[in-house]
Amino acid sequence: MKKRALTVLLVIVLTVAAVFTGCGDKSTSGEGDQAKKDLPTIGIVQIVEHPSLDTIRENITAQLEEEGFVDGKTVTIDYKNAQGDTNNLKTICQSFTANNVDLIIAIATPSAQAALGETTDIPIVFSAVTDPIAAELVDSLEKPGGNITGTSDAVSATKILDLALQITPDIKKIGAIYSTGEINSVSVIKELKEYAKTKGIEVVEATIMNSSEIQQAAQSLVGKVDAVFSPIDNTVASSMPTIVDVLNKAKLPYYVAADSMVADGGLATDGVNYEALGKATGTMAADVLKGADTATMPVQIMSDTQVYINKKTAKEIGIKIPTNIVKKATDLSEKQK
Repeated sequence: MKKRALTVLLVIVLTVAAVFTGCGDKSTSGEGDQAKKDLPTIGIVQIVEHPSLDTIRENITAQLEEEGFVDGKTVTIDYKNAQGDTNNLKTICQSFTANNVDLIIAIATPSAQAALGETTDIPIVFSAVTDPIAAELVDSLEKPGGNITGTSDAVSATKILDLALQITPDIKKIGAIYSTGEINSVSVIKELKEYAKTKGIEVVEATIMNSSEIQQAAQSLVGKVDAVFSPIDNTVASSMPTIVDVLNKAKLPYYVAADSMVADGGLATDGVNYEALGKATGTMAADVLKGADTATMPVQIMSDTQVYINKKTAKEIGIKIPTNIVKKATDLSEKQK
């Protein structure tokens, strides 16, 4: 009996000790959770995953870290990807406003439009918005005037067509594959048409509304044009392998507007460095978190462009890129998947 009593007593002592230990752990965990909740929160919304936008996001968060905003330590970052669905964009931005985040970072024009559609109070910093004025995001580039500002990846269709004519000078007709639902693409194609007209070049459009129409759009241009162009279009960029497969088989040079699109098989571009764009966006986001006013913070346009080429694509379609261009260009063929 004594032995049994001692055993029971030992069990009771151990149980009480466990209860107190458990209480201590719960208290510590609660304090940690509360501390996490007290950190400033950044909501990052991205329309779709593709190399250009992913590069921007990665460099935004890297720059934020350099500025002292480290996820999980000095700030909480809530990243959401809309998978190319505008309805998802709206839901994501509604959740950010419902949770009263301290800052929204919107990557690409549709993301920025969705964010601004849900709040005029929470500061928004956008990235990769080609034409912020045409997208009705800001009053002016110098003085945005509201709760939103950011960086523009405005590309010059003029520069890219000039590059195309240096590489393939016999262009008489150029195809344009783009989404009519993206205002940034529409504005770039408008510039392309205006400049092409001065060069006596006809623009043949192959417009799309979603990625399921990509292959048909590319095939519709085969035999009708001498080259093809696409602006920084999210629907197009996320479907590059499909377009490249069709155009390379047809030996059609494909000029694009982003370095990642060249890395994905496009022939060439004179465009923005997306690592630099992301870092610039990250710096602006950090400034806003430190108290800067979006209404008076000018939109930054990345004016320094660079020539990018894909030697692998050039070889596949039988194009010889002039030596003077090769010397100043960055070859991205090694990055091609």
